[in-house]
Amino acid sequence: MSDSTVRFLHSDDVAGLATVEEYVAAVRDGYRQRGEGAPAKPRTSLFGGDPPGMLTGYKAILPDAGVMGGYTYAAGFGGGDAHFVLSLFDADSGAPLALFDGASLNPYKTGATGAVGVDALARTDAETVGLFGSGPQARGQLRAVATVRDLSRVNVYSPTADHRERFAAATNAELDATVGAVASPTAAVEGADIVITATDAADPVFDGDRLEPGTHVTAMGQYHPEKREVDATTVERATYVPDLRARIQQDAGAFIAAREAGAVDDDHVHAELGEVVAGEAPGRTDSEEITLFDSGGTAIETVAAAGMLYDRAVEDDLGEEIRFSPASDAM
Repeated sequence: MSDSTVRFLHSDDVAGLATVEEYVAAVRDGYRQRGEGAPAKPRTSLFGGDPPGMLTGYKAILPDAGVMGGYTYAAGFGGGDAHFVLSLFDADSGAPLALFDGASLNPYKTGATGAVGVDALARTDAETVGLFGSGPQARGQLRAVATVRDLSRVNVYSPTADHRERFAAATNAELDATVGAVASPTAAVEGADIVITATDAADPVFDGDRLEPGTHVTAMGQYHPEKREVDATTVERATYVPDLRARIQQDAGAFIAAREAGAVDDDHVHAELGEVVAGEAPGRTDSEEITLFDSGGTAIETVAAAGMLYDRAVEDDLGEEIRFSPASDAM
């Protein structure tokens, strides 16, 4: 058998290759496929102790898109950064298609997932956002949500005043909405139609009793069984929708803590996001309902985004061709 030709795509190759709206459309279709039965598994992580670090991976097959693949990344281990590798395969033949340096697409595909959750669960007239976090993931969430709702006001909170003020100034110049920094978590939640948490916090960042009727919450910063961005009250009050149902037994820290506190049980899971997107389960049913999308990150959005970017890269002849030998060559 002959070698397979695989396209290596650096972050620079895919930066700017698709708009935020196109990322959202691709990820929405990925979750639609998941809702109709496409296979996907939650992340698995291996932890090193000396020096401490984490090796994480997850995978999915999207048969309608014709692609499958996985995302692997390493962080810690004495380094000050994370490294992302994304492998993409043909879902029909199993042949390798591409190998991505996955860094640049990460905030875009994650932000797109948040936007799909907002579009499926938030009120159609939602226009105010309370945003927790002031890093790249917070920016990615906000940019994407602005493509599915007509935002008028964003209140940003993070613990460091200089960080939240610089973030507000930068994003205020990008969006039609007015973006301002606020001095407390309560000020971020008050009057918000949508609350987004994009932090590395290990403990809840706001009081769930402060949520007003009709609010949608997207929690996307934690995927650890002992860490959570939202409290048990938020989980209990909300129609709870995870990206993957299996996460509630594994790494959905907010749900696990609420269950351990006796606030909810496993039946509190309304549906996976894909089931809502595919129309297999209802989303929001009234304007007073509080909804919560628990987004720990999956290969659904990663493979969906990668498949779109691969097609664009082939059209534009971007990247470098490398050769992969089939296993039979080594037998």
